[in-house]
Amino acid sequence: MSSASTAPTVPGATPVASRPPLMRMNLALFGIGLASFAMLFSTQSLLPEIAAGFGVRPDAATWTISAATIALALAVVPLSLLSERFGRRRTMTASVGAALALAFVIPFAPDLSTLVVLRALQGAAIAGIPASAVAYLSEELDGRAMAGAVGLFIAGNSVGGMTGRILSGWVAEGWGWRAGLASVTVLALIGVALYRALIPASRNFTARTLRLRPAAASLGCHLRNGLLLRLYAIGGLLMAAFSAVYTAIAFRLSEAPFDLSAGLIGSIFVIYLVGTCSSSITGPGMSRLGRRGALYIGIGAVVAGLLVSTIDHLAAVIVALVLITGGFFFGHAVASSSVGRTATEARAQASALYQVTYYLGASVGGLLGALTYHHARWDGTVAFSLIALLAAAGITLYATRRARREAAVAAVGRPAVTTRARVPAAAAS
Repeated sequence: MSSASTAPTVPGATPVASRPPLMRMNLALFGIGLASFAMLFSTQSLLPEIAAGFGVRPDAATWTISAATIALALAVVPLSLLSERFGRRRTMTASVGAALALAFVIPFAPDLSTLVVLRALQGAAIAGIPASAVAYLSEELDGRAMAGAVGLFIAGNSVGGMTGRILSGWVAEGWGWRAGLASVTVLALIGVALYRALIPASRNFTARTLRLRPAAASLGCHLRNGLLLRLYAIGGLLMAAFSAVYTAIAFRLSEAPFDLSAGLIGSIFVIYLVGTCSSSITGPGMSRLGRRGALYIGIGAVVAGLLVSTIDHLAAVIVALVLITGGFFFGHAVASSSVGRTATEARAQASALYQVTYYLGASVGGLLGALTYHHARWDGTVAFSLIALLAAAGITLYATRRARREAAVAAVGRPAVTTRARVPAAAAS
């Protein structure tokens, strides 16, 4: 008898024989995460140069970010439905290919309107990646391995965001913002090549016929799930605060008392490495702290960073961005992986709904971050971000109290002999 036949079966776990090579999968998802985030936020560190080049206000230039994230939010659910029919891997491949093709055209946009339209199309193309990636991982891996893999996928996001901003900043300083955007295209091409070379074929995907009525029913089921709704709201609020900070920070650092060049402003984004590290420890963090405990840590770190950022000293700003970046990526990885573990059916749709609120948060945060900075300077951006984070903390606190009440009611209803039983660690999370 083979060892596979004698191995214990864990309910809900992916059979060992059907699991793909974990390292290859992690590196492939890291690569596509790098490419997607590098392209999605390719204009963020260049906003002052784009605004100056087209002679527009900061909030107008911010539409090169917001148009992409809004289009992504609108396209992610339809593309998640396509991934249910055609497969996660195929959807991700087609999406990243279309986004990369647009990346070669975007640097040649003749005016701001054209640039915004092209960026919106690119955002819609990128939508197929987050719509499929978490569902792909949840189908191919068991719960513990999936949390770590999602963390590494998000780590790829942070590396792509960081490297793209640093590279484009220094290139733009020497050759202008159009050359900066072209350099991001080269970086994305490297990430796509890594993904294509390593991505394993799906082993546990089952194609579903595209039917609008069942799809609407499953979406409605997700929207009636209180836990999923809370996770969606937390992800959107975290991203709104983070997007506001990183949209306004380029303008703040380009002005007095900092007066940094485009290259130095881009170099500040090396702090994204902190997000790479924090998101990659999502699995161990949730095992130790539970989902809500981990969310408290992430939100608290971002709040602390915002308060430190009000000090007009470059060292204080750097420390603040370390706290904000680390806390955000940790919290985002916790919320995102929790969605994949909570949804038992139509996981791509469940993940897609998370991406809708997440990227709507990016859009709202980017626009309001620029507007509050324009009208109330950095303190206005901080105030907006704190409001978003306090709302996220309030939702988490509500979930904590509700879980305790439900546990207390369940304990009262148990027979006396079972009330002394040890509560499983998973239930406490």
